[in-house]
Amino acid sequence: MIATLSGKIAEKLGELVVIDINGVGYGLLMPAEDYANTPKDKEVKIYIYEHIRENIHDLYGFISTDRKGLFEQLLGVNGVGPKMALNILGIGTATELRSAIAGADTKFIQGAVGVGKRVAERVVIELKDKVGLLASTRADALLMGSEAGKQDDAVQALLALGYDLPDAVSAMVGIDESLSTEERIKQALRNQS
Repeated sequence: MIATLSGKIAEKLGELVVIDINGVGYGLLMPAEDYANTPKDKEVKIYIYEHIRENIHDLYGFISTDRKGLFEQLLGVNGVGPKMALNILGIGTATELRSAIAGADTKFIQGAVGVGKRVAERVVIELKDKVGLLASTRADALLMGSEAGKQDDAVQALLALGYDLPDAVSAMVGIDESLSTEERIKQALRNQS
């Protein structure tokens, strides 16, 4: 297993970064932010995730262990493969992504190429308690992510029923937004009981 690679960035070929280690070039797929922060002809240390299948041996590279850890968490979500996880990492910093997941901001996650509503909801549901935010940071993220939720009539109805804002927004996660406000409220109340 390859854990890290240290060497010079020899080339950037499309989405592939080639790191030269003693004359051997390793091709790495990287998140957009890491790709942009790996200057050509500079010595770097890259943390590696190996994806090996029958006829595939891809190397995914990350500048930090934090980003690699988040990538691995995303891979644990049903329906998220390495390319999709890389696309999700490409929509923002690790902190922004963790805040979006903790704050149930599926719209932000849907900003990634190839990520639909259902996958974004699964990411939130499966990872919101695992993204490693501190309790106070998580509460802030929920409140920040729910600014749009304040405009939602169903969320407003739950607030009138005594829910606090983060709970009202969380209750709406996974409920089809095309349903009527009344039906969304009923489903949220059913899911909470």
